[in-house]
Amino acid sequence: MTAFALLGLLSFERELSGYDLKKWADNSLRFFYWSPATSQIYNELKRLERLGYVSARETPQDELRNKRVYRITVAGRDALAAWVEDSPVEPPVLKHSVMMRVWLGHLAGGERLREIVEQHRSYCEAMLADAQHSVEGARADERWEYPQLVVTWAESYFRNERDAADRLLAQLDAMEVDAMDVEV
Repeated sequence: MTAFALLGLLSFERELSGYDLKKWADNSLRFFYWSPATSQIYNELKRLERLGYVSARETPQDELRNKRVYRITVAGRDALAAWVEDSPVEPPVLKHSVMMRVWLGHLAGGERLREIVEQHRSYCEAMLADAQHSVEGARADERWEYPQLVVTWAESYFRNERDAADRLLAQLDAMEVDAMDVEV
C-alpha cells in the first residue's frame, strides 16, 4: 500500500523529493489512510525505481547538496491504474485505540476514560478543522476534484467521530450517575 500511496502522490505530474512526498502525505493521506514514515518512503522509492515505476534524478538543493527527485513513469502509472481499476475492494481495517481503552475501562475507571475520550474529541476537532481548510484549498484547482471528494469525506468522518465521542462522553456521565445511585 505504501507503494501505491507514493505512486498516487506522484501521479499528479509533479517531480517530488522523498521529503516533499512525506510533507504531502502528512497533509493529505492522513485524512483517510496513514502517512508513511520517512524511512518507509525512501525504501519504497528505491524499490519502485528498481521496478521501473519511478525515475529519479539529482537536482541542486543548495550550494553544498543535491536532492533526489522522483517522477512516476508510464509503467508506474499503468501499475497504479491497474490497481485502482482491478483490485478487489477490501473492508477498511479499524484499529481504534481509544475504543480499545474504553473496552478495557474496568482497568482505568470513569475519570481516566473521560480524559481519554476528551483527548480523542479534541483530536477529531483539529482534524475536522484541517479537513475544512483543505477543502477550501482544493476547490481552487480543477485537477483536485477527486482529492477534494476524499477531503470532503474526511470532513464528514471527523465530524461523525467527534459526535460519537460526545455521545460516548454522555454515556460515561450516565454510568457515573448510575454508579452513585447504586452506592446510595
